[in-house]
Amino acid sequence: MNKKLKFFKEAVKNYKTSGTVVPSSKYLANKMLKNINFSKAKVIVELGPGDGAITKSILERLEPQTTLICFEINDAFFKELEKIKHDQIVLIKASAEDIIEELNKLGFKEADYIISSLPLTIIPKNISHNILIKSHEVLKRKGLFIQYQYSLTYYKKLKKVFGENIRLDFEPLNFPPAFVYKCAKK
Repeated sequence: MNKKLKFFKEAVKNYKTSGTVVPSSKYLANKMLKNINFSKAKVIVELGPGDGAITKSILERLEPQTTLICFEINDAFFKELEKIKHDQIVLIKASAEDIIEELNKLGFKEADYIISSLPLTIIPKNISHNILIKSHEVLKRKGLFIQYQYSLTYYKKLKKVFGENIRLDFEPLNFPPAFVYKCAKK
């Protein structure tokens, strides 16, 4: 079966955890990754990689010293991610709420960057709030939390966690077009 059709079927079946019905475009991936200093990153975390559209763009840019840790709870997407053979990727079938504990198990205390494709606006409020708080906690000082959403409705919630350290970008060449939030930890 065509990969896009498989993604669509899985996304429709599990819309509350996927938040979309089509994979992210290469343009959105480039917009999300453009402020990452891959030459200095040791740990990059990806939350909700889905079928790996952005994951593959990250892997193309990784330097030898960097580990990419992906959190995916959807069974079908997790199986798809397992097909990616790369020495620097660690796949975790756990909620992004468990980011601190899971990184500690791997021997990491902090992340340089967190890239999130989680549909925060449709995840229950207490869970999405916990994910943001724990992501902020595990992010190193001056690290970036990069999140895309299809609307601006989550801006205030991100501001409560990251303060005024949020830059907003927009990618029209994605379906649907997406806003990219780049949140820095002071």
